[in-house]
Amino acid sequence: MLKLTIFWFAFFTFLSGFTQNFEQLLVVRGLQGLGFGGEWAVGAALMGESIRSRFRGRAVGTVQAGWSIGWGLSVILFTILFSRLPHAIAWRVMFWIGILPALLIVYIRSKVEEPEIYLHRKQSASLAGIFSSGYLRTTLLAALLALGAQGGYHAVTTWLPLYLRSVRGLSTLNTGAYLFVIILGAFCGYVTAAYLTDVIGRKRDLDIVCCLLLFCRDFLLRLSYLEPSDARARVSAGFFPSGSFSPMGAYFSELFPTSLRASGAGFAYNFGRGVGALFPRS
Repeated sequence: MLKLTIFWFAFFTFLSGFTQNFEQLLVVRGLQGLGFGGEWAVGAALMGESIRSRFRGRAVGTVQAGWSIGWGLSVILFTILFSRLPHAIAWRVMFWIGILPALLIVYIRSKVEEPEIYLHRKQSASLAGIFSSGYLRTTLLAALLALGAQGGYHAVTTWLPLYLRSVRGLSTLNTGAYLFVIILGAFCGYVTAAYLTDVIGRKRDLDIVCCLLLFCRDFLLRLSYLEPSDARARVSAGFFPSGSFSPMGAYFSELFPTSLRASGAGFAYNFGRGVGALFPRS
């Protein structure tokens, strides 16, 4: 499933670069989203079942930090391509480069094995199981937690590049530099929260990071948008929202049994992502 979701995501990302109108891009990007949502669910379950509990939080959270590394690489490519190519071509090249993750399938096929706990499972899998009387409350609360993190994160970051260019009047180079500092803060947030997940526990780590994010939200937004040159604001705007995601992979994986692990964690996380997509519009 990990190979399939990566291939699906990479293929439709590549295909997006050939679209000719909004309707075509909408359909292809929608199909791309199936792979995008599936990757986290499969990856979190795979890591959660492969790493022993003592190191599980920091391992899964560190993998989550890969998001910021990919984000950073995309910003570098954005800065280079949009500075050197016509915008009508540059955005297509950005999508075409998205085929590269498909190369990971070769490595996964030869090096990554199914976790032992999965191979020895005895129960049959059923998506409906996460809504059974025994797990319904857990599923709904986990989905609500993910909604709070995802909604708050996307409300701040989705339109940030457009805001910087159209409202603040920053050049492509300055926009890339601004975002890169936020990404640095995001990476530090991921890694720090991942480490604390094993030190102080999943729930306590989530409580601390989310409370700090809530307490600092107005301050961060004021500095980020009214004083875009303030590096403290940019680092903080990446650190706290991103840090809230690190404990989720281990925490959600441990809330469900093996037969429901990927289904439960994937539903909760992607419910937050799906409904959270409405937050930037509100």
